[in-house]
Amino acid sequence: MTKSKTANRYSPEVRARAVRMVFEHQGSYETQAGAIAAIAPKIGCIPQTLREWVKQAEKDSGMRDGVTTEERDRIKALEREVRELRQANEILRKASAYFCSGGTRPPTETMIAFIDDQRVVYGVESICRVLPIAPSTYYHRLACQADPSKASARQQRDTDLRPEIKRVWDENYQVYGVRKAWHQLKREGYTLARCTVERLMKQIGIRGAVRGKVVKTTIPDTSAPCPRDKVNRIFRAPAPNLLWVSDFTYVSTWQGFVYVAFVIDTFADRIVGWRVSRSAKTDFVLDALEQALHDRRPVQKSGLVHHSDRGGQYLSIRYTERLAEAGIEPSVGSVGDSYDNALAETINGLYKTELVHRQGPWRNMQDLELATLGWVDWFNHRRLLGPIGNIPPAEAEENFYAQRDVLDMVA
Repeated sequence: MTKSKTANRYSPEVRARAVRMVFEHQGSYETQAGAIAAIAPKIGCIPQTLREWVKQAEKDSGMRDGVTTEERDRIKALEREVRELRQANEILRKASAYFCSGGTRPPTETMIAFIDDQRVVYGVESICRVLPIAPSTYYHRLACQADPSKASARQQRDTDLRPEIKRVWDENYQVYGVRKAWHQLKREGYTLARCTVERLMKQIGIRGAVRGKVVKTTIPDTSAPCPRDKVNRIFRAPAPNLLWVSDFTYVSTWQGFVYVAFVIDTFADRIVGWRVSRSAKTDFVLDALEQALHDRRPVQKSGLVHHSDRGGQYLSIRYTERLAEAGIEPSVGSVGDSYDNALAETINGLYKTELVHRQGPWRNMQDLELATLGWVDWFNHRRLLGPIGNIPPAEAEENFYAQRDVLDMVA
């Protein structure tokens, strides 16, 4: 039944009175139609309209077959509910694909972007009824985008901090997590809470690098004589050039495996020597040692200890003779226990996580060597290390020598 455009012009009381008058006075006319034709003009409606009211009243009272007013209202309510549920399901289906791994409650900015994308189809209020966001929140964000001065102090500060956090993350090989990014921003003069950095990094969609499974690369040489362990898992020297640790790892390239060796000064975990080679023979770990000796120039018989695992390269005659020639005491951990060379294993793990895995695959040794050069420079001069106070290794050594000079002047 088509709804009349003028149906709402008449109140329910007027309709009920008109129908009652038809029933009461239809006996005075030859037919009910005659009564309707006489009463309708006096009410201000056409006879057809009054006839429909009468028919509906007869259905409601059981005098005529058909759908009663109560049943019709119930059907309309159910149809409206079905339409709303279908629309809600469609909104949720699109939202689930839009938000992906957004958690139990997606970020507000993501929900606002979704509303912007779908508001023409469903309307703002319809979407907000389904999503956990109020229409006022959406309209407030629109107002803030049009006029940033309307945003709260926190929102304005967040707007300023987001690009800075992203910059710190990009400038540091995209490996910094919340803690490192927070410390770096504080070093640059920003005053903010750690939870603020965590919240904004989540909004931006960035996260720190996560270390994977450690791969065993040491092949022990049980036949070679082995120095005793002089470190006993104490990998923090009180000054530079007192304890070096060495180890190497491998990297897969399109042209085969490439091996990378590191020599680390344990005072500030500074990489003092490194070498990339296609061969895992003694020459390449010896080259890393030579670089460390040339860069650090340790004093003969100064108590410098060189610690490594039981790999055949580090127990070779050429390597031990070079240590003796430089006046360095050798130290070797036990077999098959990575904890006895844990610091070197940690540097290897950071190298794999922060450079190899994130920027690979690698075409050849030359590409890896150039990238390693940049990573070592960043690691020594700009990467923040927690064990030494969240400062770079080079800065930690500079602070040590500056403090020593001050003490010498006082003495």
